[in-house]
Amino acid sequence: MKNIILEFNKSQVEKIKEASGFKVPKFKVGDTLSVKYKITEGENTRIQAFNGIVIARTKSNENYNATFTVRKISSGIGVERKFNLYSPLLAGIEVLKQGDVRRAKLYYLRNLTGKASRIKEKLDYIDSTNNKNESAN
Repeated sequence: MKNIILEFNKSQVEKIKEASGFKVPKFKVGDTLSVKYKITEGENTRIQAFNGIVIARTKSNENYNATFTVRKISSGIGVERKFNLYSPLLAGIEVLKQGDVRRAKLYYLRNLTGKASRIKEKLDYIDSTNNKNESAN
């Protein structure tokens, strides 16, 4: 029974990837992302970016119900947004920085503000756009 469900999930993910056309980058909890999503207001559709730290991921990449939660501080107020990984409303995901964390969920960031809420950055992160190593030489 479980194999049937896994196969169905994989087939749905493949269909969604073919239909949407954009590639989901590899990212983990602690990474800083720029998520671009479509907003429809009346007849107008525009793309808005939401920049923040990934504090949680649910399910695996092979499940079409996979979600991730992004948190940012806007005007001193914490704002979280949960996105479906294979939603047709997502226009793109860009990894800005890779974080170095030891936990699967970063819910403790909700209680922190200012410098205390910063996450250590991985220095050996290789940017896929220009393929250069950003580590300190």
